[in-house]
Amino acid sequence: MKSFLNKFYLLGLIMTLTMVSCDEGFEELNLNPTQANELDPKFQFSYVQLQTSGERYENWRAALIYSSTMIQHLSALATYWSGDKYLFNSGYSSSLFDRAYSNYIKDIQDLVNNLETSGENPEMLAMARIWRVVAFHRVTDIYGDIPYSEAGKGYIEGITAPKYDSQEDIYKDMVAELEAAIGQLSGGGRSFGSADFIYGGNTDQWRKFANSMLLRLGMRMSKADAALAEATVRKAISGGVMTSNADIAMLQHSSGPEGINQNGIGQVFLADDNQRMSKTFIDWMANHNDPRLDVLGYMAVGGAHVGLPNGYDAQTIASVGSDDLNTYSRVNPKLVTVDAPMIFMTYAEVELLLAEAALRGWHSGDAATHYNNGVKAAIQQWEVYDASLAVSDADAEAYLAANPFSAGEGMRMIGEQYWAATFLNEYEAFANWRRTGYPALTPTDYPGNQSNSQVPRRLRYPDSEYGINGDNIQAAISRQGPDEFTTRVWWDK
Repeated sequence: MKSFLNKFYLLGLIMTLTMVSCDEGFEELNLNPTQANELDPKFQFSYVQLQTSGERYENWRAALIYSSTMIQHLSALATYWSGDKYLFNSGYSSSLFDRAYSNYIKDIQDLVNNLETSGENPEMLAMARIWRVVAFHRVTDIYGDIPYSEAGKGYIEGITAPKYDSQEDIYKDMVAELEAAIGQLSGGGRSFGSADFIYGGNTDQWRKFANSMLLRLGMRMSKADAALAEATVRKAISGGVMTSNADIAMLQHSSGPEGINQNGIGQVFLADDNQRMSKTFIDWMANHNDPRLDVLGYMAVGGAHVGLPNGYDAQTIASVGSDDLNTYSRVNPKLVTVDAPMIFMTYAEVELLLAEAALRGWHSGDAATHYNNGVKAAIQQWEVYDASLAVSDADAEAYLAANPFSAGEGMRMIGEQYWAATFLNEYEAFANWRRTGYPALTPTDYPGNQSNSQVPRRLRYPDSEYGINGDNIQAAISRQGPDEFTTRVWWDK
């Protein structure tokens, strides 16, 4: 029913956006404050969710070409797959920043402002505030210090050159925003209903999601501010986090019309066939006899899975393997269709974070139990893409029996399983790897790399920012460090 309602509501959204386009244009909202007030907040929320899921542009560049290869989920021989070789491409590196600030950051700020001004719909305002955290969280994790408190307020407050806030301040405010939004979810106002493509307006699931995000943010701060991290984690757990795969935060895409609701990663795989599963990831699954091997990977020529080593091109691969891409494992085509869901957070991630919290003494639960719950959920979560990808309880439990949790190796095991669970959610995989150091990746050493042959720690700001917002970006660089791949963001200690 939810899928039907989403598709039905999407038709209305498309018609509305089309009509606006034929009038002043949707982007005119960012110039004309009176026009913004005429928008139905439901249509605006739907639009923002779709834009946050992302188009082919940033999913191709920031998520796949950079994040997925640096974290060694994917690999490629083509040299324009810059992240595989730690090469710098300005347009690719800045793609998430560019799309976020030119599209959905402005619109989510406008939506929150309008809902705050009206004061009529506390439930809708709460969901919008939570989603604003989702949007900014992704951008700050990739770049570090970013425009935040003044971002997207060109027509609201006349700020055309927003300051860059420190990531420390951003994280503290995102925590406060989630806590406030959770309190508003019991306000009794209207929800977005079917205009909400994540949970269909279900406030109970939004509360679980917000607390789960709070858990993620708290754990992300574990090395930067342990006291705040622990307090945030404890508050999230007491508030109630995700409890099953039914709580996964995802946006179900469709194949049409005209690509408006298509999955950006799926669009990439239609346009580009150079990427393959990384040898690092394939070997890890094979060494653990992981049932996900045939769920995530696909061998077009049959036989055992073979991963493509990272850091090679069509010539240098001859020293370690074949230049015939058909001999390497592809991503299972069922995972990368244009109507595939886009996942923002999973129950598996939550359980693995709870396991880590238990090991740290921040949670009274049993680390092994949470670990087992998380791994089983991660193995079985892929059926949301296609029913044929379901893994039985027996197979998942056999995997756990063969790979039992060991408290002494707990942090490593949790980190590796989180890495596997976040395949295709590459922004999150890249962020958690930087925080934990797991899995222990062997960096590549491609000639001309821009990170001193180390796995990059962030992406670089757009070149355009130096011209249009020069003073503010220079202030950020003075505080954070050089605008380089190797500069660590605040929480990456």
